[in-house]
Amino acid sequence: MKAARQRLPDSNIPNPDEARIAEAVAAIRAGEVVVCPTETFYALAADARSVKSLERVFELKGRDAAKTIALIAADAKMAFSIAREIPHLARRLARKFWPGPLTLVLPARDGLPEALLGPDGGVGVRVSPDRYASALALALDAPITATSANLSGAPAAVTLDPVRQAFGGKIKVMLDGGRLPGGAPSTLVRCRAGGFDILREGAISRDAIAAALAEQI
Repeated sequence: MKAARQRLPDSNIPNPDEARIAEAVAAIRAGEVVVCPTETFYALAADARSVKSLERVFELKGRDAAKTIALIAADAKMAFSIAREIPHLARRLARKFWPGPLTLVLPARDGLPEALLGPDGGVGVRVSPDRYASALALALDAPITATSANLSGAPAAVTLDPVRQAFGGKIKVMLDGGRLPGGAPSTLVRCRAGGFDILREGAISRDAIAAALAEQI
């Protein structure tokens, strides 16, 4: 029997339509890519376990295959399940900032598709406060891709209009979360035994990361 997942994080976004979530999950399980909102921009969501689905994401975006794809998980348990080990600092940052715009790069467990792995064998994952993204990962019972829903080099989208213009009929299911906040992307932090590196300073500042790690537990 599977352990119960935690409830979906609070959000200002209305509860997603269950029928639309079911439609999107069915499409993902069939190998399709769907569009869903996140806490910042619209994203291309696909089954992160499927090499063919990941190839389709790269094809749609026109993305360099050398670039990796980060993931969104429904909760910390799901996020950490894709890691070979979970550094202590990663757990501290997750408790402080998840759900939220913090992507942790963790040592990847064996068997993950190469498209998810960085040069050091790390995989990036976050827990989004957006109910649509969380509901998709929860219903799929696996992380989904979180790359922005735009052609490579184009601005990330905060509404569905530019997404429809970019992809037209190539994507059948697009979940409409209205106008999204946009702003800075998630902060990218690589965690390893005994230390961390901020690979990209985004919505969560370098100072906030340092302050969180300096807190007494």
